[in-house]
Amino acid sequence: MLEYLTPKGSKSTLPLVTLTARELPAWKKQQTEKVKRWLQSVSFQARPGERCLIPGNDGAAALAVVGIGNPAEPWSYAALPALLPKQRYRLAVEPESPFADAVALGWALGTYEFTRYKAGSGSFATLVWPQHADQTRVNALVEGTGLCRDLINTPAEDLGPHELVDAGVTLAKRHGGKTKVLRGEKELKEFPAIYAVGRASSRAPELLDLSWGDAKNPKVTLVGKGVVFDTGGLNIKATAYMKLMKKDMGGAALVLALSHVIMALGLPVRLRTLVPAVENSISGNAMRPLDVINTRKGLTVEIGNTDAEGRLILCDALALADEEQPDLLIDAATLTGAARVALGTGLPALFASQTALARELLDAGERSFDPLWHMPLHEPYDKQLDSKVADLNNISSSEYGGAIIAALFLKRFIAPTTPWLHIDTMGWNLESQPGRPVGGEAFALRALTEMLVRRYPSGRT
Repeated sequence: MLEYLTPKGSKSTLPLVTLTARELPAWKKQQTEKVKRWLQSVSFQARPGERCLIPGNDGAAALAVVGIGNPAEPWSYAALPALLPKQRYRLAVEPESPFADAVALGWALGTYEFTRYKAGSGSFATLVWPQHADQTRVNALVEGTGLCRDLINTPAEDLGPHELVDAGVTLAKRHGGKTKVLRGEKELKEFPAIYAVGRASSRAPELLDLSWGDAKNPKVTLVGKGVVFDTGGLNIKATAYMKLMKKDMGGAALVLALSHVIMALGLPVRLRTLVPAVENSISGNAMRPLDVINTRKGLTVEIGNTDAEGRLILCDALALADEEQPDLLIDAATLTGAARVALGTGLPALFASQTALARELLDAGERSFDPLWHMPLHEPYDKQLDSKVADLNNISSSEYGGAIIAALFLKRFIAPTTPWLHIDTMGWNLESQPGRPVGGEAFALRALTEMLVRRYPSGRT
C-alpha cells in the first residue's frame, strides 16, 4: 500500500534505505560509528530480502535498511511490504524517475491479495509516495494488474461469458467509453465461429465491442480470448489439463487491463476492445470433430479438434477488427500449450506481422522488466492447415510447432498490411514470488503500456 502523504510524513514515519550489495560499502562509510557497529553486529550484507532495523537513542527503530536486487526492477521492492514491520515508511533518499516508479509499482503489487472468497491478511507496511513517481501511471498499472488478476482468479461459476463482458461494460462506463454487446444465436449470426464454440453451454456466448477516444486519433484495437472455461469440448481434456481452465479467459483479462491503462492515461488513440466470451462446454449441440463451420470472413473451417477453440472465437473477432484497418491490432490469448513447452510459463510468445513492430514491443518489455520472446510466423508451415473439405483446418496435420500453427491460423483472417501483434500467454503464476502470487497474472501489461506510451505520448506533465 502507498499513502498520499508529503515526503516528510510524520513522526511515526520511519526512514527507509534500499541498497544493493555493491552499494553497501560506500553507504556505510557515510554513517556514524554507531550505525556501522550495529550493521556489523547483525552481519548485514544487503542481500536481496535482507533487512536491518537500526535503533535510535531511545532504543526504538530509527532507520530501516533493506537489501534489494536491481534497483530499476519493480520486483526488487515487492517483498518489502511483507518483509518490514507494519508501519509507515518513507524513502530516506528520493530516487529519480524511472527508479521512483519502480519502487512505487513494486511496493504496490507486493500488497496484492485475491479477497473475493477469503479475507486477505492486510498485514503490510505502507510507503509514502516517492516524490518523483508518476502516480497516474503507477496507479493505472496497479489497478490494471489487479483487474486482470481478479478476473482470471475468479472461478467460472461466478465468471461466465456475461460476467466477463459486464466487467468490460463497467470499465467503459468508468472512463466514458461506449459498448455494444451481442449475445446468443440471433445477434451473433455474423460471427458463426464464436457461436459454434459457445452454443453448447447453458450460458450464451457474447461479444463485447468497447470503444473510447476521439475517432480522429490513431486506431488501436485490442482483441482478447475470453473462454471462461474450457472443457476441451467433445475432445475433452484430461483432468490434469482441465483443472486450471478458468484461466482460459486470460487474454480477455489482459486486454481489459490494458484498456483501463490506456483510458486512465488518456492516450491520444481511438481505442477499440473486442472480447468474444464463451464457455467451451459439452452437450447435445456441441460442435463435433470434422464438423465444418463458417466464419465472419467467409472462410470455412474444418474442426480437427474441438479443444482448439480459442483460435475460432479469435478469428471472427480479428476479422471484425481488421475491417476498419486499424493502425495497430493486438490480440492476446492463453492459446497453446506448445508456447509453454517452448518458453515456459513466465515468458509469453510474441508473433508479429512486422519485425520492426515486434522489436518495438520487445524493447518496451526490456525497459519495463516484462519480457516476451519473438517467435516466427514461418510460412512453410501454413500448408499444414490444409483441409480436403474446407478452406482450412483448425489444427495442424503435424504434432509439432503448435504455437506457430495457431498464429498462422489467425493470420489468415487479417490483411497482410495490418500492423498486428499476437501474444500467446500463460496468464498464470505457478509459483509465488514477491509481488507475483500463485494465480492469474498480467504478463506483458507493462511492456504493452511502455510501447503505447512511447508510440502515442499523451502530453501529460
